Amino acid sequence: MIYSRLLKRLALSTGVALALAGAAGAVDYHQAPMLDAKVEDGSLPPVAERLPEDPYVETMVDGIGQYGGTLRTTILANGDHYNLTRTIANELLVRWDPAWQKIVPSLAEDVTVSDDATTYTFKLRDGLKWSDGEPFTVDDIMFWYEDVFMNEALTPSKSSVFVAGGKPVVVTKIDDDTVEFKFDVPYGLFLQQLAYGQGHQPVIFPKHYLSQFHEKYNADGIPALLAENPAANDWVSLFNSKVSLSFQPAYWQNTELPTMNPWTLTVPYADGEHVVATRNPYYWKVDPDGNQLPYIDSVTWAKVDDPQLMVLKMTSGEFDFAFRHINNATFRSVLYDGQESGNYHFLDVQDLPANDAVLLLNLNSDDPVKNEVFNNKDFRIALSHAIDRQEIIDLIYVGQGTPAQVAVNPSHELYNEREATQYTEYDPDLANEMLDAIMPEKDDQGYRLGPDGQRFTINFMVADVFGLSYPDVMQMVQQYAQDVGIDIQIRTTDRTRLNTMWSANEQDAYIWNCVGGLSEVYTDVRCYMPYQKADIFFASKWSDWYSDHSKGEEPPEQVKELMAAYDAVTLAVTDEDRKARMEEFLDLSADAFLNIGIIRPEPKYMMVSNDLKNVYDGIPINGILWHPAPTLSQWYFDDAR
Repeated sequence: MIYSRLLKRLALSTGVALALAGAAGAVDYHQAPMLDAKVEDGSLPPVAERLPEDPYVETMVDGIGQYGGTLRTTILANGDHYNLTRTIANELLVRWDPAWQKIVPSLAEDVTVSDDATTYTFKLRDGLKWSDGEPFTVDDIMFWYEDVFMNEALTPSKSSVFVAGGKPVVVTKIDDDTVEFKFDVPYGLFLQQLAYGQGHQPVIFPKHYLSQFHEKYNADGIPALLAENPAANDWVSLFNSKVSLSFQPAYWQNTELPTMNPWTLTVPYADGEHVVATRNPYYWKVDPDGNQLPYIDSVTWAKVDDPQLMVLKMTSGEFDFAFRHINNATFRSVLYDGQESGNYHFLDVQDLPANDAVLLLNLNSDDPVKNEVFNNKDFRIALSHAIDRQEIIDLIYVGQGTPAQVAVNPSHELYNEREATQYTEYDPDLANEMLDAIMPEKDDQGYRLGPDGQRFTINFMVADVFGLSYPDVMQMVQQYAQDVGIDIQIRTTDRTRLNTMWSANEQDAYIWNCVGGLSEVYTDVRCYMPYQKADIFFASKWSDWYSDHSKGEEPPEQVKELMAAYDAVTLAVTDEDRKARMEEFLDLSADAFLNIGIIRPEPKYMMVSNDLKNVYDGIPINGILWHPAPTLSQWYFDDAR
């Protein structure tokens, strides 16, 4: 199975043929006016010298744009660094197209896949440069592989994106522009996983900059650097403070870190009332007329503590674009009425996760009593039957949504009705009957006693994120649980604190949403089984074991069977076989019933300034690869700014 010809055809469809003509001199490249003075005084090379030999040519949604302006948007003040990633930082070796229908070249202009889907060879665009003008080559990818990914101190747990058959990928440099990724077993999903942007991406580690913080390259200089960075205890924490894995917070605190993104960080997430990113003069994409992208000069995120304040600022015209945290049923009517005053309109967003509100019990709890109870499937079923989902939907989600478990969306070919609907009936009598068989004894207040004879209490961590009213949902769940004798205590927190707790496996349980509802169902199964640590931490020790059997904790047979079924999905080479294997996996996931879903959401929306063009309507949002990141560089203002 050789994909290189296919990818070349896809590349031609996005205009790369024009870029090839441009390299031969048939097309003149142009730059943003804000860069003219720097070129004139010699502090910046001419645009043609800053671009690769064959730039990526972006297909325009509306047409050729114009330069200038600042895109104003918003971000929560605490723990919302993912918003930055999903807005401007998803430049990868290959990418999904805007409709999430096919994989197209990106930093790699060509990919060849072996017939057995074990070997992937990437040819980088010749002449790519980091945002500081230094060459981006295979040496940077090898630095990621040899000195970060394979370094036990920096990466004790390997991302499952780069592991197949229980063994990590072997990466080999062919030449400065060609690199080979080789697996021991067939890995038919690797390109999809790579394009999805999950895990430990190899294109965010500039060797020329980061090697100064690595013990291998600068052992003698590390002590002085540690003295300059008192928050770092050793070279590992120093390195991670400069760049961190999977676009974690440090990625958005270091304004010196070179990047391949369209804008570079100039005001970090931690400082002030705004986050600011400014045009990358070495960005490697152009429009069909040879204009270097991005069109927009800079992006600013106003840091706001409360989604309601985000809504107020949107309706008063302070933002040009927003959706995260406020694009839900709760705020829809207010935002709809504010379109004229805010100078914006609605666009459809295909944001259809596997579930919008999921109760995630910690199946690897360090508390032996809670671990025993949480791992009892009948307990999870009983708690599920205790919840009146329709009442939650009517009162909190304004009637928008459907009672459901974590499951693929009905519009997808892999929809599993049993998985979506099982145990969703509100039946407190059945819940009580099942709980009586598990914890029959109660205290004088009617709460059930655990196996240790003490009141069984679940401390639920709740962060008010995504504008989904999780605190309100949990208050209702708390009452339903009390009606069947389960004591739930709500512990409100911000996302930063929750991140710290779940990473350390300190939580009893928390409520979150779950990806895997639509296009990303094959590539992101973190809610269907313990897969990898990325927001979903219901069994982190089993996740570690899945990535590396020498780590973590070996799961029970049913979970290992589930993991083996997903391995079969990744091993499949043909689409037909992969679909069949995925259907088997979802059936096993339904049998395991690891998490308790509440609501399948309706499609959402986003607000976009009436002055913005080239914005894709019906934009899909899938897990970590939240659009508009792959297409934002072509957005432009059609008014004078």
